[in-house]
Amino acid sequence: MNNHFFELIEFTSRSVFLTGKAGTGKTTFLNEFVKKTKKKHIVVAPTGIAAINAGGVTIHSMFGLPLRTFLPTSERIDSNIANNIVDLQQHFKYRKDKLKLLREVEVIIIDEVSMLRADVLDMMDFSLRFIRRNNHRFGGVQMLFIGDLYQLPPVVRDEHVLKMFYNSPFFFDSLAIKDIPLLTIELTKVYRQTDAHFLEILNAIRDGDVANIDFDELNTRYNPDFKTEDQPYVYLCSHNKMADDINQEKLKDIKLTSGVYEAKLFGEFKENQFPNEQYLELKVGAQIMFIRNDISGEKKYYNGKLGEISALDDNEIKVVLDGSEREITVKREVWEQKKYSLDSDKMIKEEVLGSFEQFPIKLAWAVTIHKSQGLTFDKVIIDAGKSFTAGQVYVALSRCRTLEGIVLKSKITPEVIFKDNRILKFQGETQANDHIEDILNQEKYDYSIRKLLRTLDCKWMMKEVEHWNNLSLVSKGVDRNKANQLYLQLKHEVQNLAKIFDKLERIIFQKVHLFIQKKEEWIEIENKSKGAVNFFFREINDKIFSPLKDFYSEIKGLKGLKQYNEELRTWLEDIEDYLNGLKELYLLETKLLEEKNNKEVSMKIAKVPSQVLTFQLFEEGKTVSEIALERGLVKETILGHLAKFAEQGLLNISRIITSDKIKAFEVEFSQNSHETLNEWKNALPKDFEFNEIRILINHFTYQKTKNNA
Repeated sequence: MNNHFFELIEFTSRSVFLTGKAGTGKTTFLNEFVKKTKKKHIVVAPTGIAAINAGGVTIHSMFGLPLRTFLPTSERIDSNIANNIVDLQQHFKYRKDKLKLLREVEVIIIDEVSMLRADVLDMMDFSLRFIRRNNHRFGGVQMLFIGDLYQLPPVVRDEHVLKMFYNSPFFFDSLAIKDIPLLTIELTKVYRQTDAHFLEILNAIRDGDVANIDFDELNTRYNPDFKTEDQPYVYLCSHNKMADDINQEKLKDIKLTSGVYEAKLFGEFKENQFPNEQYLELKVGAQIMFIRNDISGEKKYYNGKLGEISALDDNEIKVVLDGSEREITVKREVWEQKKYSLDSDKMIKEEVLGSFEQFPIKLAWAVTIHKSQGLTFDKVIIDAGKSFTAGQVYVALSRCRTLEGIVLKSKITPEVIFKDNRILKFQGETQANDHIEDILNQEKYDYSIRKLLRTLDCKWMMKEVEHWNNLSLVSKGVDRNKANQLYLQLKHEVQNLAKIFDKLERIIFQKVHLFIQKKEEWIEIENKSKGAVNFFFREINDKIFSPLKDFYSEIKGLKGLKQYNEELRTWLEDIEDYLNGLKELYLLETKLLEEKNNKEVSMKIAKVPSQVLTFQLFEEGKTVSEIALERGLVKETILGHLAKFAEQGLLNISRIITSDKIKAFEVEFSQNSHETLNEWKNALPKDFEFNEIRILINHFTYQKTKNNA
């Protein structure tokens, strides 16, 4: 991974478009970035297959967006044609867990952004601003766009509708992008091709630079009558049907019995996102292609590697790899349908909704241009006729490692080469490759310090402590004296910490100023920051969070305080988030909280059993009727709770049952033994209730056991 590219995203708040020609390692960068970053992130993509391949989810499913075209206007639009802003807002009905997730995220990564329509990105922007209650573009989230605009463009069904508000369907013509200082970073080293002359031809085709395309050289590969003669060529087609027809015809030519392999589906996995055929029909001798890299770590094959099937079995397939005599065993692999959620520490985690298990191969005499994106071949047959759309000629030719590996069924002419000045203009205006170091030096220290101070700032608690006190004054059932004592204590602590924070902020900015002037070392700022984070963590955990949590645990189950307790719990959860934020805080690459202070911060409160709460109120002198009223329970339930304590000899039964009844039961208990409550009820006077009998049985059984011990 280019370290400067990584640092630009990791240590600044800049939104970035990461691009590069085919074979420059964009996918590799994405995979390494998500492993290395400390920022909370999610990966999304415009299509289902792109999302599965990128290990993420679709934009539409993440944000609950409508499929219809969006027009950024409040004016009335025919709903059969498009949605307007008012229509879109009706889709912003998110579950609480999704709201929390999207409020926590720091970076959103969009892969295969060449296929992302401008209006879909604007819908994302509206959604994020709504969810995060932040009117900055994308709700203040940093965006990382990855893709190549010269490859497959967005699919637009109603281009005339989109043109009403957008200059082009590309993501960079969204209203949201025009308002942010986006940087374009281009990966320039091509790993797929090494032939300099072939690369020059490809680059000229990519740029639509007809004058510099060596058509004569390119068309030396023209051979309309070419026959593969069992050589492992892949026919690149513009449409699915063409590819399917070629593959089925070639399969029929093999006069052997087919093996059909059904995918194993678990949980939720949408059919339009299946990464391979649900029913994979294969024969010995069939030409196949691997559709993912070898996940075993042995690197036996890679995405796009060709081979020929040498043996079929129920649970494994043997393949001889192209270019070698080596036979390998292929087993089923699993693709996962994911969703993002927050764990108990407010960290973003991936949750698997479902999986698709199938062999990672498919018939490969032919494949569509669309499905070949990202693949590499040694030998391809291309028919770049009129059915090819913008970008497809470049994608098709750039799949092959060498010019010699290409066979053209029709000549490449200037008519199938497209130049899009909109892309050239956008990338030219935002190109930042030569300025990355300067931007980093100017912004990374400031970004890291501001993130530190934003995370440390506890002054918001001053408003919360006053709000809580006002609730305590008007809520019936709260111990006012106890609440007031705690309020005075918390108010003093919060005011003191707010003053300390203001002083710290001044000192930190002074130190940064001296650092910029080269009058102070960065280590001085680092040490000051470490001291501050550890101090604030200890003070707020010990003097604010813990006493407030103890108070909450005492009143949590009391009747009539539901609204009060919900408000108090929300405040406690906010403090918990604050403390966990300090636990995860870095200054550039330095973790700031010391291990000895990294204690668990949790809102988990040991739940007091219901019968214990009842017994506590009984011990305070309250009657059964009073306890039932206070706890919002029926009298029978309260008596059932108390029966459990009679079983342990802890209950003063004379407070519940009259002395006459106790004497009558004691006589019956000493003379007879009954198996069931009904038998006891029939043996006792009619005014005995079942709950009274249960309490008396438990009480006298305990006494008998105690006396016999």
